[in-house]
Amino acid sequence: MSSAGKEQKRADRNLEGEFEMDYKSTLHMPKTRFEMRGNLTKKEPKFQQRWAEMELFEKMLERREGAEPWTLHDGPPYANGDIHLGHALNKILKDVINKSHYMMGNRVDYIPGWDTHGLPIETAVTKLGYDRKKIGIPEFRRICHDFALEQVERQKKGFLSLGCIGDYNHPYITLTPDFEARQIEIFGKMASDGLIYQGLKPVYWSPSSESALAEAEVEYKDVKSPTIYVKFAVKDGRGVLEEGDSIVIWTTTPWTIPGNLGISVHPRFDYAVVKTEQGNLVVLAELVDKLMEEFGITDYEVLRTIKGKDLEFITTKHPLYPERDSLVMVGEHVTADSGTGAVHTAPGFGMDDFMIGRQYGLPIYVNVDAQGRLMEDTGERLAGLYVEDANKEVVKWLDELGALLKLQFITHSYPHDWRTKKPIIFRATTQWFASIDKIRQQLLDQIHSIHWVPAWGEGRMHNMIADRGDWCISRQRAWGVPIPIIYGEDGTPLMDKAIFEHVADLFREHGSNIWFELEAKDLVPEGYTSEHSPNGTFTKETDTMDVWFDSGSSHTGAMIERGLGYPADLYFEGSDQYRGWFNSSLIVGTAVYGEAPYKEVLSHGFVMDEKGVKMSKSQWNAVAPAEITKKYGADILRLWSATVDYQADVSMGDKILKQIAENYRKVRNTFRFLLANLDDNTFTKKDRVPFDQLPLLDQYMLVLLKQAEEKAEKAYLEYRFADVVTSLTNLMTNDLSAYYLDYAKDILYIERENDPERRAVQTVLHTYADVLVRLWAPILAHTAEEINDILQLDEESIHLTDFAKVELEADEEQILADMKQLLAVRKDVLKALEEKRAAGEIKKSLEAAVKLHVDPETRALFDKYVPKLAQWLIVSDAEFVDDELPQYEVSQVLVDKAAGHACPRCWNFTTAENEDGLCDRCAAIVAEEAAEAE
Repeated sequence: MSSAGKEQKRADRNLEGEFEMDYKSTLHMPKTRFEMRGNLTKKEPKFQQRWAEMELFEKMLERREGAEPWTLHDGPPYANGDIHLGHALNKILKDVINKSHYMMGNRVDYIPGWDTHGLPIETAVTKLGYDRKKIGIPEFRRICHDFALEQVERQKKGFLSLGCIGDYNHPYITLTPDFEARQIEIFGKMASDGLIYQGLKPVYWSPSSESALAEAEVEYKDVKSPTIYVKFAVKDGRGVLEEGDSIVIWTTTPWTIPGNLGISVHPRFDYAVVKTEQGNLVVLAELVDKLMEEFGITDYEVLRTIKGKDLEFITTKHPLYPERDSLVMVGEHVTADSGTGAVHTAPGFGMDDFMIGRQYGLPIYVNVDAQGRLMEDTGERLAGLYVEDANKEVVKWLDELGALLKLQFITHSYPHDWRTKKPIIFRATTQWFASIDKIRQQLLDQIHSIHWVPAWGEGRMHNMIADRGDWCISRQRAWGVPIPIIYGEDGTPLMDKAIFEHVADLFREHGSNIWFELEAKDLVPEGYTSEHSPNGTFTKETDTMDVWFDSGSSHTGAMIERGLGYPADLYFEGSDQYRGWFNSSLIVGTAVYGEAPYKEVLSHGFVMDEKGVKMSKSQWNAVAPAEITKKYGADILRLWSATVDYQADVSMGDKILKQIAENYRKVRNTFRFLLANLDDNTFTKKDRVPFDQLPLLDQYMLVLLKQAEEKAEKAYLEYRFADVVTSLTNLMTNDLSAYYLDYAKDILYIERENDPERRAVQTVLHTYADVLVRLWAPILAHTAEEINDILQLDEESIHLTDFAKVELEADEEQILADMKQLLAVRKDVLKALEEKRAAGEIKKSLEAAVKLHVDPETRALFDKYVPKLAQWLIVSDAEFVDDELPQYEVSQVLVDKAAGHACPRCWNFTTAENEDGLCDRCAAIVAEEAAEAE
């Protein structure tokens, strides 16, 4: 237990006859209403209610009117279900950032947001029994709208219960008419600039969601898949191969074989014609031996080798559909890493396949429907089968035809829908795209102008943008912002600025449901005509926008809409958002405004349990924030958030919480000691002794405080919250509680109330309380408010104050150097005392008398800094001697038992013969106070 805790405990109990009650009444024992036990779970909701009733956020803005603005733009969590620990970590750290910037003098206008469109809400509403086909799209969307707002309210309560402050009465929500109108304006600007287009391309397609997905909506899991080697018999060898030769392909997706239209080879690779019992097989020359072993072929002969470019335009027979040709093409995408060097090419089911198929004029053939089932043109045997079931049937069919050389199974990483957790496929469909190619270099330039924390974020984002294809923004959903495209009679999309502006105006007035309630002709401006619709007939797009386009537009729908400007100072989200919100915001912002929407990007990791396993409901290891705040209090969760290395994955569990709670207790008890020794809070800032009139030992403590304050502010600016916690905790538990307060209690309790030494110590205590409570306020939001209620640093809230500067006019470095030398001697004395205690010669340090032998330079420092040596060493007697004494690290020390008896008032040993055994100091104080009383 720290000195502050021990002394407080002593003061709180009946002192069990250690001195007469008459003398107890002459002591200045600690008094405070700041309880030792935090009782956070009972107190915190009252503070939160107070902050809401006093409109604290609005007052914070009012106090900072005209100050330098600083904006953290909130990445919107998805409005579905109660908040989890990842949410809590994110929102608490944002609150710490906002509060610390406010206390450094900025105007911090923080608008929390919510993402509200998309599949999870649509699925949840469907599970409630609402069938969109029966009740109609507009009504279904109204139900989704109301459901989403209910989720927003649930999550809002969760965030407020953590002590978060912001404009929670006016959040931005992606379903509101003003936000949707801004989103349409952004779409219109990008479309007018040629950055939006409709195209037929392979996209990530989720059969389980029946929708295209963005890259950010795809996650990878290991799966076991069949891999097959298949012979494609040569039909026209063009004088290079002979009829009867077979080119061997390899694939991990047998269900795509019915979609095969070609085979790709590398123009510069060497391919071997290998004579075998299975016929002449054409494979990559360098892989012959390995492949023959795979096929179980022991008797083989390489007849000749051929350059890949010489195989171009050879045709082969499709093994399942002999009447269909499969064209041999050459492409740089072919590798020798795996397979046979001959790549099965189905232009409807892969981007490389699509690109080379388009180059050679192949049709973009898609024979799998939106549910992932093979269509009728695959034949009676396969039609209607889901792709995974089709895998088995295709393999079986190929084997029956003698085209299958080898079947085996491998475990590999495969893309899955991040919401349904089911496998996706690559499938060519007509979709709307946002062009990345046209602005790729501009995006890359912007990435390098941004400050990334951690620094590796820059490289990660660069690689993602450098490698990503155009962004598929179409979604086949009912609950979303409509893609605002009107088509002419001939099917031409009318990319007209006037239409986009009109739709934006309609959305601002009525909301996006108007798109589904009105006919297409009523969605264009009155009197609108087009050469593509001579009869005034129009149709409208039925797809909705990718939800990442919603949130990626928030810099406009929230920040610019509310007058916060562009770009934001900081975006801060989980590390998964490099491919999500950071990514989509960068693309949209740069496309519309020519620069990134953020100056700085900060990211955090995921929350794991104590075993390092990611928390999830399915693992039964998820801990809800509400469970923690009900048991420990929100300030414990806030302290955990600020203590962990949040930029990596972080752990949470009961053991960790107990440790955090113990650290909190130490901090709280030190604050309690500070408050309790300010004469029931009658000692205030006006009573402080000027710095230059303080004893050097007290000046030293303020030098330490100044350094800690400066380090903490810098750490807050650099988002090093764990360094703030460590620095402040060490200062309070080591320098303050275990050192300064340990000997200062003798002055605080024993001396007269107005004694200059006592007032000097109280000056240090009050300054520490004043500075430290402000430094802790961004983290321990509720506890700091409780302390402010006592200290009254601000009559309304600690969160309306600034960080307090420690102004000193002193040679700080000299004071620190001198004290380092003195404290080294004190360490020697403490070691000598501990040895006597261990030997049973003394029980406590006040039973000791100390003799010291030091060098002249050190002795001079003691004369300068330590006028009362025994008091500083917490012993009853201490003196310097010239005799040789036992040597310790930097000094010579001898400890003896102190002579005399313990003074019943101050516990120091004395040989004085005053009444009741008082020492001379206590006898004088008691006499003076008695005289004043008369």
